[in-house]
Amino acid sequence: MFIEILKAILFGIVEGITEWLPISSTGHLILLEEFVTLNVSQAFWDMFLVVIQLGAIIAVLVLYFNKLNPFAKTKCDREKKATWMLWAKVIVAVLPAAFFGLLLDDWLTAHLYNFQTVAVTLIIYGLAFIFIENLQRVKQPLYKDFNHLSFKTAFLIGMFQVLALIPGTSRSGATIIGAILLGCSRAIAAEFSFFLAIPVMVGASLLKIVKFFLETGFGFTGTEGAVLITGMLVSFFVSIFAIKFLMGYIRKHDFKAFGYYRIALGIIVLIYAVLFA
Repeated sequence: MFIEILKAILFGIVEGITEWLPISSTGHLILLEEFVTLNVSQAFWDMFLVVIQLGAIIAVLVLYFNKLNPFAKTKCDREKKATWMLWAKVIVAVLPAAFFGLLLDDWLTAHLYNFQTVAVTLIIYGLAFIFIENLQRVKQPLYKDFNHLSFKTAFLIGMFQVLALIPGTSRSGATIIGAILLGCSRAIAAEFSFFLAIPVMVGASLLKIVKFFLETGFGFTGTEGAVLITGMLVSFFVSIFAIKFLMGYIRKHDFKAFGYYRIALGIIVLIYAVLFA
């Protein structure tokens, strides 16, 4: 079990870093699994790949608790109303991903959860980040706070999030690209992607857990339970630092560096696929 716990720590570190940076957490976990294989059932692995992200989601709730809490005693009525409106925009934005996620979940898992797909999407969206940042260089953002973000714009950002159902795309990357194209500042784009992750990943995790128990009928082994808890805890603590890093980084820089990273990694994966797959 000790070796499996060490592996779970490694998966948790990768998840905590890559969930929030626009470089695809699921894609990196799939790539990591090519070299570090957990000694678990296939049903557990399919569930673990999604549910480990709950630890990262809790990090958002901790860091943004006051901003997301409509019941905070320190907020006036106007601020509480603004918080409820923010949640309403988040719900509107997650509807497309919820619909298509439920519709396509099994098909996507069966056909696209492989390192070839990850390599291609890493490169495509890496190029997209560089192109969009160059395109937006001379433009001023239309939305610099959530009060001015319309429900229509929130829904359209949610449509971009649907692209992230394809592994390697990056949920945060797809929503950030969409938000910037639609006129959001980098800070608003990043934070909105964080907030969208809460209902999306909680819903996706519950779906995977239900499917896991329906498939297995008896649940986790002791090792699997320890692996899941360890991965979630590590991803939580690492996510705290990753989120703070990203928000500090984008105050002075654009997202092009992540685009270059994605392209480089995608090329390395393609070379690996040609030589060893």
